[in-house]
Amino acid sequence: MKKRRLKKSVKKALYMGIISIILLILIVMGIIKRVNYLHSYKYKLSKIGYSDAEITEILKLDDKKIDILLDKAYNNLIIKFLKQKYFKFNYLDNYISYYKKSDNDDLAYTVSVINVKANNDYYDKNTIKKTDTSKNYLLLVNKYNYLDKNYKPNDLVNVKNYYSYGENQIRKEVYDNFLKMWTDAKAENLNLIITSAYRDYNYQNQLWTSYSAQKGSAWADSVAARAGYSEHQTGLALDIVTYGSTMDSFEKTNEFKWLNENSYKYGFILRYPKGKENLTGYSYESWHYRYVGKDVAKKIHDEGITYDEYYAYYIEK
Repeated sequence: MKKRRLKKSVKKALYMGIISIILLILIVMGIIKRVNYLHSYKYKLSKIGYSDAEITEILKLDDKKIDILLDKAYNNLIIKFLKQKYFKFNYLDNYISYYKKSDNDDLAYTVSVINVKANNDYYDKNTIKKTDTSKNYLLLVNKYNYLDKNYKPNDLVNVKNYYSYGENQIRKEVYDNFLKMWTDAKAENLNLIITSAYRDYNYQNQLWTSYSAQKGSAWADSVAARAGYSEHQTGLALDIVTYGSTMDSFEKTNEFKWLNENSYKYGFILRYPKGKENLTGYSYESWHYRYVGKDVAKKIHDEGITYDEYYAYYIEK
């Protein structure tokens, strides 16, 4: 009997010991879990004021970016901007600052303005920078990015007068693709004529100076680039019209309608579209086409953005 009681006591003590160990482990695990939670991004973000849904969006960012947000006070605009397609994290403060001052409540518009630096004055010496010519067909030239005075493409070819008014030159790949586009348009009884292609620095300077003398520098800046800031100097831009039309009337032609629907298939985009003047820095130009290659042209066409927006989001680091 004593042996049985002893065995029962030992077993009971053993069970109690096991249960105590399990409870201790559970308590320790609970403490560890709590400590981990108190040190987690989720807890820290919730203490700032973010909701669970907002935290879910923030946790999609890398740790470095989340750490930056932890140093900021809660702002519901942060989440709203995070959800914008062309959002760039390093511009977050700029987005918020510009949005608060702007009368335009379109978040996407704010993102585009900041991305392309259109919140800055044109030709501002504190904003402008030298164009990265290593991008080849994807280099960016606008009122914030300039080319050297002596920049000239080394693959320029002459445009035959059959396809052009006067003497023009353009880069070979651009010319080859224009000819394909011209041929397909001609098959539909449409005529595409180049009025202007490559322009060197001095030519552009004379052109802008002439415009400025007519109606002032502000107007000249809205319709033409200053020397060094013109896409025509890249050898990638074409001004296209048709017989019997001027640049101003080209928009009303069947040729323009065809280009609007098909030019991207040959690597060309309408460089200065209507409604995007504040982003491109230029008045709408139905005749100005820029070669960027077929893949990029299709993406720009499909997404309905300007080349400035494309460059800022997909190319610029």
